[in-house]
Amino acid sequence: MSSIRPSVGRAAAVLVLVAVAALIPLLGPSVALDGTGEARAPGTGWITFLRGVLFAALCVQSGEVFAARLARRVPGAPLDRLPRGWSSYAAWAGCAAALGLAAIVANGNLVPREFADLDIGRLYDTRDGRLALVEVNAFLVAALCARSRRPAVAALPLAAVIVAEALRAHPPVEDAPLVGSGLTLVHLTCGALWAGGLLYVLRVLRRWRSASPEEGVAVLGLYARVATALFAAITATGVCSTLRRMPPSTVVDQLTETAYGRVLLSKVLLVAVVGVLALLARRRLRRTADRVSAYVPARGEVIALGLVVALSALLTAVPVPIRW
Repeated sequence: MSSIRPSVGRAAAVLVLVAVAALIPLLGPSVALDGTGEARAPGTGWITFLRGVLFAALCVQSGEVFAARLARRVPGAPLDRLPRGWSSYAAWAGCAAALGLAAIVANGNLVPREFADLDIGRLYDTRDGRLALVEVNAFLVAALCARSRRPAVAALPLAAVIVAEALRAHPPVEDAPLVGSGLTLVHLTCGALWAGGLLYVLRVLRRWRSASPEEGVAVLGLYARVATALFAAITATGVCSTLRRMPPSTVVDQLTETAYGRVLLSKVLLVAVVGVLALLARRRLRRTADRVSAYVPARGEVIALGLVVALSALLTAVPVPIRW
């Protein structure tokens, strides 16, 4: 039981995570583009930051909806002692980030310096503008749902955010854009449920550690079984998306010689670390004694997933590789 008490080590890990996540939009674009010969688009750092906040908000709220549903499936679970939801705060943060991204679209994909730079008509006249407005309004509705008697209804506006992101990532000029959007839709949905769901499950485990430790472990076990399928879907869609952007004969070169490839490689390596931590947590769950010790690698897993979210945001801001 002592393994899940507050500790200096955990606090230090959280501080490191926050620091690294903050540095990714600040230094990430320059590091990724260094020596590639690719031009850095204006406002890349801001776009990375805002999209990182948007992705994190999506993960937190969708994960709570998903994990709370798992908790209700555990017999004898003290549902009246579920952790206080962060969904409302996450939704408002997502709405603010979506507004920031909409402002950039309204200024011709440039970071506005003053209100006069904004052309609101561009939000209604362009595809990217309309998608940006969908995201703003969807997060607004999700925030209202989070405060309602049925917070699970927020799944609908959150789904709208994911669809808008999937369409935005694959413009009509791309080859087979609907295929790309479909892959991104599955990838982003599974990623949000994996990262956000684990965060809330660990909060449940901590909240129930004294009075209902076995029920908490049961929730983690249910999550672990679903997470296996989520990981498989993320891997499959990630590979397919990579091969669409980088033909097989050029993958090795582009992973080191393009900004997109470098960020993607960093993300893949980090996901591999997440996979190892997940396997370790599942192995501890199978023990008959001290199953609560699975919390420790699972905590490392959710911290690493936070960095994956930040890298995913950077991946949307760097230039898409040219098909050779």
